[in-house]
Amino acid sequence: MPDQSANLALPYMAAAQAQKHVTHNEAIRRLDAFVQLVLESASATAPPASPPEGGRWFVPAGASGVFAGHAGRIAAHEAGVFDFLPVAAGFLAFIRDEGRLALFDGGAWVSPLAASPHGGGIEARVAEEDVVLSGAYAETSLAIPNRAIVLGVSTRTLVAVTGATSYDCGISGEAAKFGGSLGAAAGSTNMGVIGPAAFYAPTPVRLTANGGSFTGGTVRVALHLLLCAVPGA
Repeated sequence: MPDQSANLALPYMAAAQAQKHVTHNEAIRRLDAFVQLVLESASATAPPASPPEGGRWFVPAGASGVFAGHAGRIAAHEAGVFDFLPVAAGFLAFIRDEGRLALFDGGAWVSPLAASPHGGGIEARVAEEDVVLSGAYAETSLAIPNRAIVLGVSTRTLVAVTGATSYDCGISGEAAKFGGSLGAAAGSTNMGVIGPAAFYAPTPVRLTANGGSFTGGTVRVALHLLLCAVPGA
């Protein structure tokens, strides 16, 4: 009989083994790391200064600190130390700092819909940013990616808009592409669904003031888009 399980490498207890609790606790610790896998990041090359208890990271190439030498493994933090665990092709995880569900293809975390034999596929993604308003218009620092297909841009007014009576949500040259005369009051929302539109250069979203320039306010902007993956060699 092997000394560990085939899929998660959980250690088995041997007959007449002393201190069976050590082996049992190691298996429970690994299960706690693997089940309902949520990665804090799959791209951070340095471990965090104050990692949360139970936090997990995928270690990329070129990692430093205690992550060094563990590329391609999951770093699971518990009781002040990191365990470095193997990850196999087919694992699913939610990557917290990217806000997306991903599948491990043996080398990278890709969209679950991009699981073709050669990596071609499509990925749905949402990106969010809180924009502080000032002047005639304000733009997001995040951009619609090059060659993304945008389904819509949604907004929520977090802090009431001042100086303007309303605002438009769009891009440079198309001020109301995703919605016009949107609510200035806190709590106002809009889902700016459009016919899917392709973008061929990184493009920020622009919030344009109506009836005067912005003197205050904060709007949360969410981009809803699709990304196509090029098949590998």
